Amino acid sequence: MTNFFWSVYQLDTAPTLDGLTDVVITFHYGRTAVEGEYTAYSYGTMGCATPSETDFTAYPDLTFEQVCGWLDAGLDVVSIDAGLQQNIDNQINPPVIVLPLPWIPEPTTTTTTTMAPEPTTTTTTTTELS
Repeated sequence: MTNFFWSVYQLDTAPTLDGLTDVVITFHYGRTAVEGEYTAYSYGTMGCATPSETDFTAYPDLTFEQVCGWLDAGLDVVSIDAGLQQNIDNQINPPVIVLPLPWIPEPTTTTTTTMAPEPTTTTTTTTELS
């Protein structure tokens, strides 16, 4: 099963717009899909409609969940997720693979094993002369 999730990297704001302060005008987002050891990622931006005073949320009061809700409402999430899923499926079962050229022999590897010399023992005999 593939899990999908949002990342929000940046919110571009207009300092003032229609009498409102710090109005978000662009979202910079990522969408990630994870299935086991496979991951697919997409990055994008989404512009915001100009809010009215009645539906405006002050910048300090924004939450990650609220921004993700706006991304869900403003983007074709089904299409984004389908593309990410296709990417993961292609990682699992590649539709194209690269084989070596048939007329070029594959390189061979020669392995040489060198044995360490047998340890030697040196015996020293000391004889005292009287």
